[in-house]
Amino acid sequence: MLDEDLARIRAHRNNIHRYRRLLRTKLSELERQFIERRLAEEKASLESLATKTFPVAFTVPNNPVGSVEARAEL
Repeated sequence: MLDEDLARIRAHRNNIHRYRRLLRTKLSELERQFIERRLAEEKASLESLATKTFPVAFTVPNNPVGSVEARAEL
């Protein structure tokens, strides 16, 4: 299951890169709108899949214990 999810994540990332590359080319307004819509859909799909695949979120504290500021407060 994880291998399939990782393959899907790679596919979404590749599509996002492809759409961004296409947006740097000369396009008609209709083509640009289509690609922008597809890019937004791919980003949303990637975010959803990544959240489902890797549900743990790590946050970095503002003042880590080992930082200079944290030691100065002691």
